Amino acid sequence: MLTETVEKALNEQINKELFSAYLYLSMAADFESKNLSGFARWMRVQSQEELNHAMKLFDYVVERGGRVELMAIDKPQQTWESPLRAFQDAYDHEKFITQSIYGLLEIAQSAKDYGTMEFLQWYVKEQVEEEAQADRIVKKLEMIKDEPAGLFMLDRELGKRE
Repeated sequence: MLTETVEKALNEQINKELFSAYLYLSMAADFESKNLSGFARWMRVQSQEELNHAMKLFDYVVERGGRVELMAIDKPQQTWESPLRAFQDAYDHEKFITQSIYGLLEIAQSAKDYGTMEFLQWYVKEQVEEEAQADRIVKKLEMIKDEPAGLFMLDRELGKRE
């Protein structure tokens, strides 16, 4: 059984993961409007991943006898000045989510909820990967700068994401 504090924190994290999915879908829409379908594809896959993260938390709350309480999802930003700016924002967002996961771990630790602490280890590992992926793309975009050929090559590479 989850404590009220842990349950509330998990529900807040579900909301953050759903917002993440919404944010990346908004980035995909912006990339589509700029004819960067590979970037859009990457963000669509990322959006789906975030939705999966939310559902994993959802299922965990239910499995532990808690109650899922869905909250309003904030409206995400709609446009970005460049692919670099979008991926910098994605990287910053992933760092925010990492800190949120760490906060959840601290709450679970305070409640001596060892099951939740163990469950959250998957998210800790996942966030290392999420941050590294976004950071790699930011670094590539910084190298490319405004070179159309490099941008189109990266667009093609990102479009291969499954």
